Amino acid sequence: METRTRRRALTSTAKWLAFTGLGLGVFMSTLDASIVNISLPTLQADLGATFATIQWVILSYSLVVTSLILSAGRLGDMLDKKKIYLGGVVLFTLGSLTCGLAGSVEQLIAFRALQGLGATMMQALGMAQITEVFPPEERGKALGLMGSIVSLGIGFGPPLGGLLIGLVGWRAVFLVNVPVGAVTAWMVSRYVPHSMPHQGQQHFDIAGALVMLFTLSSYALGMTLGQQYGFNAFSTRILLALALIGLVSFIAIERRAKQPMVDLSLFRNALFTLNLLMGFLVFLVMAIVVILPFFLELVKGYSPQFVGLLMMAQPVAAGAVAPLAGSLSDRYGSRGISLIGLVFVITGFLLMGTLHQDVTPLGYVLRIIPVGIGFGFFQAPNNSAVMGSAPRQRLGIASGLLSLSRTLGQTSGLPLMSAIFAAQVLNAAGLSAGVDITAAAPAALVEGVGRTYRMGALSLVVATILAVAALWIDARRRKLAEQRLAD
Repeated sequence: METRTRRRALTSTAKWLAFTGLGLGVFMSTLDASIVNISLPTLQADLGATFATIQWVILSYSLVVTSLILSAGRLGDMLDKKKIYLGGVVLFTLGSLTCGLAGSVEQLIAFRALQGLGATMMQALGMAQITEVFPPEERGKALGLMGSIVSLGIGFGPPLGGLLIGLVGWRAVFLVNVPVGAVTAWMVSRYVPHSMPHQGQQHFDIAGALVMLFTLSSYALGMTLGQQYGFNAFSTRILLALALIGLVSFIAIERRAKQPMVDLSLFRNALFTLNLLMGFLVFLVMAIVVILPFFLELVKGYSPQFVGLLMMAQPVAAGAVAPLAGSLSDRYGSRGISLIGLVFVITGFLLMGTLHQDVTPLGYVLRIIPVGIGFGFFQAPNNSAVMGSAPRQRLGIASGLLSLSRTLGQTSGLPLMSAIFAAQVLNAAGLSAGVDITAAAPAALVEGVGRTYRMGALSLVVATILAVAALWIDARRRKLAEQRLAD
């Protein structure tokens, strides 16, 4: 009650100042993820690292986020979300500073893990704090704007990274976060309201947290090694098997725990579960973006700088429409808007399936923009639906689960989409398995891109069916509620 009263007492100015502080943190963490990707070749050359080793600059960050995000969400329900979020900003900024000063690849990998810990605390609780600051009638708009910030961070990362590397050097890619982090920490400390934890004595589920850490680490590492060495490799199979054993053990522990880390009763809410699953499926398929540089560089012969500009089209389109999608979801309901978004994404995927060797840059952009528009219309309303379905005392873990659905989708989607693309290219080229796809003719690469996008569109039909089911369940519940009021 106290938290709700304080939220209502916030003035319009105070709410948006709080939003600005939280938004800066989200922008910083998403920008950093995409800006580092383009730095890998430079980092490999300057630090004298092998290709297998330099990948851990990204992997150490993503493994920490994936493995600890639910624990951070649970802590947010037990403690003050603001303090945990602020601690994340400080750790992320410190990690950025040390990354910029790293003297070896081993130091950089370790400091990236520290950065990942800070990002985990921010990503796990960002949506929860937005949900607390804004009332339900404004939540969609706020989450839509946050979706724009995420898209802009992803979109501007590659060109900004290329610019900083060219003008200053790779260290600037990390050091640019330090002044932004300082401003973010000041705004969060000054304008974001404190949140009172759920009343009653709270205990942290140590057993559940450790098993979940083991499970998600095994899964993320298994998917990563599967991408590098193949999913038939012994180490990959062992890790994925351990992840499955860990998942079964985690469910057994959580069912018996008095105060579980993940309240499994959340999944009894069909709408919460369906929207969470939809988010996972969409992020899984959207990892298809990993194949686009093969088309743009190897088939079209564009420079990396021009490729970075072309690849901005999708996230910028998503960021442009996300606020509108959020406002529409406040007015008309989130599930119908999400469904419209999925239809746009499927349409865009089918258009991308028609790419050919002679396509112009404008032709490429016109095909990819519907994907960005659809994603923008899907993400913010779907996030609002998930958070709106969660009880207030479980907002932290709901926010953590929402972030986990994204990271697991990306972790699974990257090797899956890469494997599908490689198989389609080799099949079109008539090459045997194990041959590097860069040896394939441009026509085979084009055919591989088209087939992969068409298969992605087919996969998204599953998410669309789930969206229709969620819309039907929601309408039925509303009708039953109206009948009870009438009686």
